Amino acid sequence: MRRRSLLAAGTAALLPRPAPGQGVEAGEPVDVLLVLAVDVSRSVDEDEARLQREGYRNAVSDPQVVEAIRGGMIGAVGLAYVEWAGAEYQRLVLPWARIAGQGDALAWAEKLAEAPRASLSWTSISAALDFSRTVLAQAPFDAARRVIDVSGDGVNNSGGAVEVARDRLVAEGVTINGLPIVNDRPTFGRMPPIPLDDYFRESVIGGAGAFVIVAEDFASFGNAVKRKLIREIAMLGGPTVG
Repeated sequence: MRRRSLLAAGTAALLPRPAPGQGVEAGEPVDVLLVLAVDVSRSVDEDEARLQREGYRNAVSDPQVVEAIRGGMIGAVGLAYVEWAGAEYQRLVLPWARIAGQGDALAWAEKLAEAPRASLSWTSISAALDFSRTVLAQAPFDAARRVIDVSGDGVNNSGGAVEVARDRLVAEGVTINGLPIVNDRPTFGRMPPIPLDDYFRESVIGGAGAFVIVAEDFASFGNAVKRKLIREIAMLGGPTVG
C-alpha cells in the first residue's frame, strides 16, 4: 500500500502548474532553466540517497556556485529538482525557484533538506527525460538556455529507449548533461554493458555544449556536482568528460 501511495504521489506531483510564487513575476528572466534530475532507483541505498541530496544542497549553496550565478548576464537561474526511478515513478520534489543570490541558494538548500525521500523500482532515464521535458514546459521564467542535468548510477532498464527521449529534447533546443556515478556494484545483479561514463556520453547527453562529469563514487558526488553546476551556469567549454 505504501508503494502504491508513493507511485501516486510521483504521478500527481506535476499536475498543478508551478506557480510563479513568492514575489516573482511570470516570465521573469533568468540566464538558464536547469532541471536537476536525480536517480532514486533501488540501486541507490539510503546512505547514497542522502549523499546525493547533501551533494546538491552543498553545491547549490556554495559561494563559488552563487558567484557563477551572479556573474551571468541576468544574474539568476531557474532551478527545479526532480527525483526519478522506473518508468512509473518521477516526482517534482522542488518546483521552480529563481536563484539570484546566497539567500535564495540557502533557502533552496533548506527546502531540499526537508523534503521526504523515496528509493524504489528500476532505472528509467528515458522517463526521467520525458518528465523533465514537461517540467521545462511549465517553467514560470524566461531563459535563452534550457538544460537537464541527469545523475544516476545505472543504465536505462525501464520504459522507452533513452536515445529517443534524448533526441526529442535536443531537437527542441534543450541541452542534456550527465553525471554518472561510477562504482563497482552491479545494478540489480548485473554490470552495465559498457562503462557507465561511456554509456552516458553515447546514449544520454546531447545538445549544444553537452558534457559528462564523472563522480567516482557517491562520496565524491558533491564535488562533482559543484564542478558541473559552475560549468553549466557559466556555459564553459571543454572536453565531454571531466
